[in-house]
Amino acid sequence: MFRKGALIWVKRAAEFSLHAPRTRTQGVRTYSGYGIQTLPPVIESPAMSYPYGDVLRRQMYANVSGFADRRVESDDLTHAAVALTVVDSEHGAAFLLTRRTSRLRAHSGQFALPGGRVDAGETSIQAALREMHEEVGVELGEDAVLGLLDDYPTRSGYRITPVVVWAGSAVDVEANPGEVAKIHTVPLAQLARDDTPEFASIPESDRPLIRLNIADAKVHAPTAAVIYQFREVALFGRNARVDHLEQPVWAWR
Repeated sequence: MFRKGALIWVKRAAEFSLHAPRTRTQGVRTYSGYGIQTLPPVIESPAMSYPYGDVLRRQMYANVSGFADRRVESDDLTHAAVALTVVDSEHGAAFLLTRRTSRLRAHSGQFALPGGRVDAGETSIQAALREMHEEVGVELGEDAVLGLLDDYPTRSGYRITPVVVWAGSAVDVEANPGEVAKIHTVPLAQLARDDTPEFASIPESDRPLIRLNIADAKVHAPTAAVIYQFREVALFGRNARVDHLEQPVWAWR
């Protein structure tokens, strides 16, 4: 639910040509205003079916490892890491998304990827894997990591490093009741839909606000921005940047 006056306009992603399914071609295509370029073809077009298996893993690994991820260097931002964990499901390949418990002091009740602060002496990968185990009960080694995406600086004072993880076919998840109210398994086919991303304008910022229509809800940035880059890079092979995508005002605190 949006507060009165907060929403000026909304356009579904299908209205922007960069989101429409297209045949991939050799070379680089630039999408003006969004800083998005295609990488050398791996997935020929955004398919709407993503069977879980080695073919998809190799495609995603090629896309993510071929992406020149960027780090944000700032002493003013607390370093955190999140896991984009690809799992098998009855609807094909999917990723894990959590709803934070209402008992947490910060960002309670919000959608989030498994993750948290990077402890002293930890790498981003180690922190993401540790937090994933603590929050959803999935324990994996560093050999399950496909690569990293861009750091996303948040309004609330964090820089988030996304870690893309391939979980394998047999994964049992269990929510940590102290942190997670519910675990959602979001099919990649749903994430790939043209009507999943939405962009909006708010009076408090000149940056486009993003939200995703997944998990029977509207998921906002910073989580939405990280997942959107995962979609564009890992699934579609696009060189997409998302640090310009805005968060709702209530997430600035």
